Amino acid sequence: MREPSPETEVFGVLAEFERPEQLVEAVRMTRRSGIRAFDAYSPYPVEEMAEAIGFDENRLPWLTFAGGCLGAVTAFGLQAWTNHAYPIEIGGRPIIAWQPFMLITFELTVLFAVLAAVFGMLILNRLPRLHHPVFDVDEFHLASSDKFFLVVFSNDEHFDKARTQRFLEGLSPVRITVVEHTEEPA
Repeated sequence: MREPSPETEVFGVLAEFERPEQLVEAVRMTRRSGIRAFDAYSPYPVEEMAEAIGFDENRLPWLTFAGGCLGAVTAFGLQAWTNHAYPIEIGGRPIIAWQPFMLITFELTVLFAVLAAVFGMLILNRLPRLHHPVFDVDEFHLASSDKFFLVVFSNDEHFDKARTQRFLEGLSPVRITVVEHTEEPA
């Protein structure tokens, strides 16, 4: 177990597991213990993981819906305003004829919904994040091949480095590593 150097701040404690079942059980135990600031890393999707973590995020579909509604209102409103402000009589058709407006309205609905989904996903995931402190752990590259990791972040209200290490040791991991991050010079 690597100890942090005195001039760095502890980011969290990382536990490594051999099998996905061990990780899912460790996540369940972590949630039961009251810890809420944690994350799990796996080389492939583990079916039970979202439920074990308690992931019930539903803001992105609402952002996408709101973006689509904004696009539809913008497109229809712009076309209606333009035809009303600059009327042109064409074949006796009404000034605000909704049928020809639908193509542009549909296109802007899709465009705004997609843009809201993409930018909403980036913001909600706090991206782009080019570096994460767990990347400094030598063994963490195995999270993309055959190992499973659980990290308890130091910003959790129940976090105490020694107590968190003891708790994670009770989950029978392969190894436990203290993750540190250095403060950026101002």
